[in-house]
This record gives sequence, C-alpha cells and structure tokens, in this order.
Amino acid sequence: MSLQYQCPLCNNELIKHGSSLRCDNNHTFDFAKEGYVNLLPVQHKNSKQPGDSLEMVQARRAFLERGFYAFLQHALSDLISDLKPDVLVDLGCGEGFYTHAIADKIEAQVYGVDISKSAVKYAAKRYPQCHFSVASISQAPFKAASADVLLSVFAPIFEQELVRLAAPNASLVVASPGPWHLKELKDYIYSDVAQHTEINTPTGFIKAAQQLITEHVKLNFADIKNLIMMTPFAWKFRPEHWNALEQKGEHTVTLSFYITQFTKIAL
Repeated sequence: MSLQYQCPLCNNELIKHGSSLRCDNNHTFDFAKEGYVNLLPVQHKNSKQPGDSLEMVQARRAFLERGFYAFLQHALSDLISDLKPDVLVDLGCGEGFYTHAIADKIEAQVYGVDISKSAVKYAAKRYPQCHFSVASISQAPFKAASADVLLSVFAPIFEQELVRLAAPNASLVVASPGPWHLKELKDYIYSDVAQHTEINTPTGFIKAAQQLITEHVKLNFADIKNLIMMTPFAWKFRPEHWNALEQKGEHTVTLSFYITQFTKIAL
C-alpha cells in the first residue's frame, strides 16, 4: 500500500521502509511504538511542546468518553460515509474520536494529523486502523491533491493548504460551533454572550451543504470541568467562576454544531 505522506523537509514522497518513512534525500522518520510517525521538524515548532497539553488531552478524552458528543460523531461519519472517499485526512484529529468512527464506516485510507504529540500518541495506540502523524496542519505532510475528503473539527482553517491537499472535486467537511454552543457556561465569564456565526467559505471551494445539529444535555460538575478544559476559553475561568459552577452542581448545557460541506472548485 502506497501511503500519502511527503517529507516535511524537502516535500519529496516518503516511502515506508520497515518501521521508518524515507524520502529520496534520505530524510528518515521512524514510527513510534504506538504506531504514529512524528513529521514535525524542530524548525516548525512554535514551542517546546506545541498543541494541546497532556492535561487538556486527558480532559477532552474523559468528556468525549461520556458520549455527549456522540451525535456529532455519528453525523460526521454518516456524511463522510455517503461521500465514499478513497483517502480521508482529518486535520487536527486530536485523540482520534471522530477519525476512528469514520474509518470504521468507510473503505479508505484514513489519516489523522495533529500538532499535539500527546493527542496523537493516544489516538495511534487505540485506533490502528488509521494512520496518525504529528505535524502542523498549516504545513501538512501529505502529497498535493491526495485527499478526496478533508475533515476539520474545531481546527484552524488554512485555505492555501486545503486547496493544495484537496484532489479535484474533493469535499471539505468542517464542524464549527453552532449559534448558542455552550452559552450557559459562557454566561459565567461574559456579560454579553455573542452568537457564533457560520464559517466563511474558504478560497478555492464552494459551499455545497450545511446542517445545524443541537442537543441540550445535563452535566455534573466533573463533566463541566472537563468540557471547559477542552475549550479555548478555559483560561478565562477564574476561581470564583469555578466555585459558582461547583455550588450549582448540575447544569443543562447547549451543544450545537454547524456541519458544512464544501466542494473544491474545478480549475
């Protein structure tokens, strides 16, 4: 089986040799014992340990294992199964929660890439049916036009890289926060909670379809703590906010997501 990786140093094709990937320039990257490959050169790092910390990874995993985001997982896997890709790349895959569920429903090469080594290590250890790598999604280590479907779940959008990775007529599937996602928790830290809006159509793509899915769930304080720790606004919660959350105990929280499908524009 030919893999879709390219060398992050020279952009030449990477070929698997035993437990390593190697390009024509003899740049070599070894697979870790968990099954992933680190394709993030030191010069591409923006910190010593880029991406989500182990604490954030553990919090997210604990929350996701409780099944509260299962309706999003199912919606994404059903949509992508209907697209019948040969190659799927999950950009910002985290611990592989969505990646593996999709891989279980399709006959395809499924790749997950994330800059967090802690997250990728977790994913690769548990989901051997997928190919996982540590890398920046702004400089993804894949061949040009290699993906029939690109998936982005709460990850940054790098338009030029998406266009480069997408095969002709490929689909880009993006999950982003719905209008009132987590509003009840944001009420603790913002005097006026603004609605989330739909994401803009990335350059090089046209919008093909969109759905909005929403559920209201009851969460105990442990669940709420894990949920907050996996969000970008966790740092805004001060001790008095945590105390108020704990004193109230159970909360009803809105979980809401846009799932938007884009199609690459034919040149």
